[in-house]
Amino acid sequence: MINKKVDNVQVALEGVQDGMTFIVGGFGLCGIPENIIAELVRLNVKNITCISNNAGVDDFGLGLLLKQKQIKKMIASYVGENAEFERQMLSGEMEVELTPQGTLAEKCRAAQHGFPAIWTPAGFGTEVAEGKETREFDGKMYVLEMAYKADFSFVKAWKGDEAGNLIFKGTARNFNAPMTGAGKITVAEVEELVPAGELDPNQIHIPGIFVQRIFQGEKYEKRIEQRTVRQRV
Repeated sequence: MINKKVDNVQVALEGVQDGMTFIVGGFGLCGIPENIIAELVRLNVKNITCISNNAGVDDFGLGLLLKQKQIKKMIASYVGENAEFERQMLSGEMEVELTPQGTLAEKCRAAQHGFPAIWTPAGFGTEVAEGKETREFDGKMYVLEMAYKADFSFVKAWKGDEAGNLIFKGTARNFNAPMTGAGKITVAEVEELVPAGELDPNQIHIPGIFVQRIFQGEKYEKRIEQRTVRQRV
């Protein structure tokens, strides 16, 4: 069995360069690859394109890359928690491509499975469909959306083994799962890394065939975007 384990995040990100396209997992601040993002900030890679469900917040997640103006183009479905994102978008400093959430997930999944494109009804008749091929199926109009092409996919899992098999926890499964394997190289950071064979095969969400490098992360903050609690009475 191929051992995908690397010693640390520095080794995991070997080959990362300016101008590349990265697919970055997570849902809000849940399940984001914190160690990888921190290393991208340290490396100060520039003019990158990021494909992610959202853009983090001002001082965490992808917001750290935005703060240093490392992102040239952002492809996302929800960006409402980041004031710096709004500023760069409105000023024209950063190119933004807003994509329906389900379409974003399926374009990643198409790339993951080697499909060149998908047909989706989402966005037909709106700006989303401008310049794209449309077609009718069974009386309903669909938009042709091309699968994503990325140099790296960066994902975060709860547990993984040295063969690259991954188990996600809760909401972190939403986008990390279809993004694993959607880039030429997938790097997975995990909270717990075990030898191959120790994970229950029935619990594995993503098989190791989709992962090229895996390492154990550290010092996870796991922030919450909006903490809502009931008032004590």
